[in-house]
Amino acid sequence: MTARKPNAAAVAAHDRLFPGHVSTLAVTDPELIEYFDNFAFDEVLRHTGDLPERTRLMTQLAAMIAVGAVAEYRVMLGAALTVGVTPVEAKEIVYQAVPYAGMARVFDFLHATNDVLTERGVSLPLEGQSTTTPETRAADGLAVQKRIVGDDAVTAMYANAPADQRHIQEFLSANCFGDHYTRNGLDVPTRELLTFALLAALGGADAQVKGHVAANLNVGNTRAQLVAVLTGLLPFIGYPRTLNALATVKAGSTPPPQEDDA
Repeated sequence: MTARKPNAAAVAAHDRLFPGHVSTLAVTDPELIEYFDNFAFDEVLRHTGDLPERTRLMTQLAAMIAVGAVAEYRVMLGAALTVGVTPVEAKEIVYQAVPYAGMARVFDFLHATNDVLTERGVSLPLEGQSTTTPETRAADGLAVQKRIVGDDAVTAMYANAPADQRHIQEFLSANCFGDHYTRNGLDVPTRELLTFALLAALGGADAQVKGHVAANLNVGNTRAQLVAVLTGLLPFIGYPRTLNALATVKAGSTPPPQEDDA
């Protein structure tokens, strides 16, 4: 039987991202690794040109947190650091995941990130990136929430909240946006791409995916970038969640006009 090996383009991409890494699965499961590497590290990458490589890897890391893939996350974090994602950016991906995936899921990824950074000689803790105080987080969070979601939409969310649920809206402003989106280390458009990746990968968050398609467009990200994010996620989160998110992107954004052949 002829040995099954990834193609030259996939091997080159793999060697650049994971220098010196030898996959044991290439020995035990050569057919699957051929399929996967050719797909994830060649075919898919031909359709992600609207994202810088660093950004693509960051969104993939965010999605791996959402699906609970700690082992794959460790490997891909190494790749991200190899191509220039900074330790601060790596930590901010994890912090950004907390309000969306929850601390129970993110806990193991925080430890995994610390382990990988320590193995690479990075001293912890890193320099703090918070820009708010307990006194300013609510107001600053509300301001960035209105920038991202829209003033009218946020006003409506508060107005429509039952009295016994208003505190959840206040949590969103002060905690989700005030504690996380106001941080340094990543800009707001990048945080929105990470959030979109997290929500798409979580599954069952269709309303939130829809809201963050609009939010991404509000902060300057494009339909093409959102499609590129999902294309890069597909090998890692599967077709159902990818197709569901693509349908939301299609419904929530206008495709580029077709050229007239006449």
